[in-house]
Amino acid sequence: MEFRELEIKGVWLIKPQRFGDSRGYFNETWKQGEFEAHVGKVNFVQDNESLSSHGVLRGLHLQRGEWSQAKLVRVSQGRVLDVAVDLRSGSPTWGKHVAVELTHEGGEQLFIPRGFAHGFVVLSEVAQFQYKVDNVYAPQSEMTIAFDDPDLGIDWVIDPSEMLLSEKDQTGDGNITAADVTAVYTVMMTQ
Repeated sequence: MEFRELEIKGVWLIKPQRFGDSRGYFNETWKQGEFEAHVGKVNFVQDNESLSSHGVLRGLHLQRGEWSQAKLVRVSQGRVLDVAVDLRSGSPTWGKHVAVELTHEGGEQLFIPRGFAHGFVVLSEVAQFQYKVDNVYAPQSEMTIAFDDPDLGIDWVIDPSEMLLSEKDQTGDGNITAADVTAVYTVMMTQ
């Protein structure tokens, strides 16, 4: 596996080595020892999967305080633009984001540490998205940030008129912005 830390400290792009022939391919998608040697110790407790059609945007989501989650995400079918926004209190890259295209063909994975908002938009006809998390889902601590927050300046690659969002992702917490999160997130981290 290749591990490359991206421009925001703690966010890693991981590319498994793939072995293929006329029958198809094989690769290891998770190897604890290798992961810990490059990224560090993370105790993943749950695997999740979603299936979405073209234009579906899921995010930007985060869980606060003790329920914060680190994620290791990948695409097992299709293609997505995956986005992680740094909302770690005191981080020199607070409010900055990374956007990475993850594809089934490439097998890329993205590790997102705790303290980040996360979302993705489906670029292919359909995408199957899988992710490991190091904490369980806690709806009482979840926040949804407006995907189109102008301060974040995320280029989602597709036109907003093509996007399909759940009611939660359209209105979330009143479509709060990243700037709104500062006070709320800081307070919640101490609870």
